[in-house]
Amino acid sequence: MTSPCEELLPATRRALLHRIAVAQSEGRAPSFVAAVGRDGQLAWTGSRSSVDGHKPDADTQYRIGSITKTFTAVLVLRLRDEGLLDLNDPLEKHLPGTGVGDVTIAQLLGHSAGLSAEAPAPWWERTPGSLRPGLADVLGDQSRMHPVGRCHHYSNPGYTLLGSLIEAVRGASWEDVLQREILGPLAMHRTTAQPRAPHAGGWAVHPWADVMLPEPSEDLGLMAPAGQLWSTAADLCRFAAFLAEGDDRVLSAASVREMRTPSVPPEAEEWDSGYGLGMQIVRKDGRTLVGHQGSLPGFVAALWVSVDDGLTAVALSNVTSGPLTGSVAADLVRIVAEAEPRIPEPWRPLPEVDQELLELTGPWYWGTYSFGLRLLADRGVELQPLRGGARGSRFFAETDGTWTGREGYYAGETLRVVRREDGSVSHLDLGSFVFTREPYEPGTAVPGGVDEEGWRGLQV
Repeated sequence: MTSPCEELLPATRRALLHRIAVAQSEGRAPSFVAAVGRDGQLAWTGSRSSVDGHKPDADTQYRIGSITKTFTAVLVLRLRDEGLLDLNDPLEKHLPGTGVGDVTIAQLLGHSAGLSAEAPAPWWERTPGSLRPGLADVLGDQSRMHPVGRCHHYSNPGYTLLGSLIEAVRGASWEDVLQREILGPLAMHRTTAQPRAPHAGGWAVHPWADVMLPEPSEDLGLMAPAGQLWSTAADLCRFAAFLAEGDDRVLSAASVREMRTPSVPPEAEEWDSGYGLGMQIVRKDGRTLVGHQGSLPGFVAALWVSVDDGLTAVALSNVTSGPLTGSVAADLVRIVAEAEPRIPEPWRPLPEVDQELLELTGPWYWGTYSFGLRLLADRGVELQPLRGGARGSRFFAETDGTWTGREGYYAGETLRVVRREDGSVSHLDLGSFVFTREPYEPGTAVPGGVDEEGWRGLQV
């Protein structure tokens, strides 16, 4: 994330400050800091504190808990993109001897491996990692909770396994790989495995009295990839901008988009939330937010990205329970999106025109369903229904002259042009669906053929 962009309007800034002031007051938090990014730049920061004259700022470290998992997932996707592993590989192929090696890397990333939510007692978040020196100590004897791949069941030990996988493939510690491959390239100099001043201390607030108790800050050891990191509001806004757009120094836009895609169906009662590959996905206030929430004793944190709005928001507090940082961060996105909606980029013509592609544009018919095909940048195309009730998608161009679907029903499906012997276009083939220039056009490859007598009216 670059230097601050054009300031938000005074009324917007006051609304943002009011939201975090309410969160700090009603949540009885020792301190609260937040930040909003817009189009990849830091747009606003604010904070509140229970100590007069001593407020944290966007450079103050807080512990971010499970937001750490998103960093770990990025490191795994990097290994996949380098061809060092496949997400469908069983864990055993790269990390033998765990006892749960039949689960796939993708299942671990999406929390569908059926593993337990927590490590065996004592509570791992409040005890030193030295109590769990090996993976067997993290997994315990009852690590299987659900059938593999059937449902989403959040698992902290699962991300411990992913951290050990990274170390096995890279031949270096998780922390060193993280620093070299993410924190350094993204200039996240205030994100560390151990706290560095200035940083907040973690507190528990009594549920029935306005008194506090300091929380221990433990090194999580093997479980560090599930929740170890400390970071700042400014650094996390920088990371959130990367999660929105990608950065070829770290992970491509296509791979980041893959992380934001649901990996398993949501639970029946949770249709407004899901999980991708290391990223939570929620629907709130009519918009999709991706990112992660986190907590450890003494700290709560949230990071949300609205890709469509070009907005990111971070909320951090140093209290075990109280302010709902996930709701606050979502509200910060909503406040800016409603008060200062994103100004679209100016329309510009394509830099060049391919006449063969241009000839493909316009109406096409799948049976009697009407579609329109239009050109996109980089030789991509979009095929959308002209009336409701049918499916559409955008497609990116492949080097062999075909296109691959980006989203929805046609994600991953191949669209190709079928030509006659004389070179003229016969039809489009989309995963075996035939699209013709006219509905049930005679002389084309319409499955089942076309009645020779053609279209007719009602005969009485």
